[in-house]
Amino acid sequence: MNLKKQLNRYGSLKEPFLFIISYDLSKFYIKPLKDLPCGIKLEVENNIESKKRVKKELKKYPLSFEKYKEKFDFIQEHIKRGNSYLLNLTAKTEIKTDLSLDEIYQKAKSKYKLKFFDDFVCFSPETFIKIENNKIFTFPMKGTIDSKISNAKEKILANEKEMAEHTMVVDLLRNDLGIVSNKIRVEKFRYIDKINAGNKELLQVSSKISGVLDKNWNEKIGDILTSILPAGSITGTPKKRTVDILKKIEGYDREFYSGVFGVYDGENLNSAVMIRFIQKDEKGNLFYKSGGGITCDSDVNQEYEELLDKVYLPF
Repeated sequence: MNLKKQLNRYGSLKEPFLFIISYDLSKFYIKPLKDLPCGIKLEVENNIESKKRVKKELKKYPLSFEKYKEKFDFIQEHIKRGNSYLLNLTAKTEIKTDLSLDEIYQKAKSKYKLKFFDDFVCFSPETFIKIENNKIFTFPMKGTIDSKISNAKEKILANEKEMAEHTMVVDLLRNDLGIVSNKIRVEKFRYIDKINAGNKELLQVSSKISGVLDKNWNEKIGDILTSILPAGSITGTPKKRTVDILKKIEGYDREFYSGVFGVYDGENLNSAVMIRFIQKDEKGNLFYKSGGGITCDSDVNQEYEELLDKVYLPF
C-alpha cells in the first residue's frame, strides 16, 4: 500500500499511529502506536527550559569553506537567472562523540525527539503542522542569531535579508496550506523562540499560520501531507524548481533528514520537520546534517558559520 493510502486508512479508522516520511517521500514508516517496536522512541511537543546547559564536546569534520562556496556560488547563479528566490542549502558533517544514538536521544532537550532504531536520532525545535479542532497550523522558522550578540532580538528582526527570507517562507507555506484548507491567516508574524544549541543559546524567528479543514479531515491525512511535502522551510521557493536545483548541488542524499515525523492520536495530529539530525552509516560513522536558507542578499561567510553553528548537541 502506498504512502497516501496508508495514511488515509489509519486516519479513517481513527487509529493512533506514528508516521515518518523522508524528504523526497520515497521512504516512509507508518505504524500504529500500539504496535510500536522498542527500537523506536519519540517525544512530541515537550516543554523545554531555555537555560543553558553543560557543553558536551562534539568534534566536527565539515566540508571546507572552499567547497561550500562552490555550492553557494552555484545557487547564487540560479537566483540571478530567476530560477529560485530562496534555497535551503544543506550538507552533512562527520562528527565524533563518545555517546551512542540512544544516549544522545536520552540526554537531548528538544520540543520534538525521535530515535529510529540505530539508524538516526532527531531533536527538532520546528513544528511542521498541527491539526486541532478542524484547524491546521504551521510554524515556519527562518532566521537565527546568537543571543550573546548585543541587541540580538532587535538586530535579527530589523535585518532586511532575514526579513525577506522569512517573508518568502511564510508566503510559500500560506500557499501550501491553501492547497488543503480554507480561511488562511497569518496569526503571528516573526516572533522569537529561544533554542539551546550546545554551548550557545540561539534566537530563532518563527511565524504562525492557520487554515480551516473539512470536518472529515482525518480521512484525508495522506492527501494533506503529500500535498504540502516536502516542507517549504527546508526547500525554498518556488518549491519544485528549487528541489531540483538542490538535488544537483548538495551532493548527498538527505534521506529522512528534513523529512517529517508525527503522531495522529485519533483526534489530533502533531508533527515536526526533521532538522537537528544525526545519522549512522553502515560503518558506524556519525553524520550531522544541517543547513540554512540562501537568498540573493546572503553572505557566504555568515551562511557557512550558520551551517556549523547548527551542528550541536542540545544538552
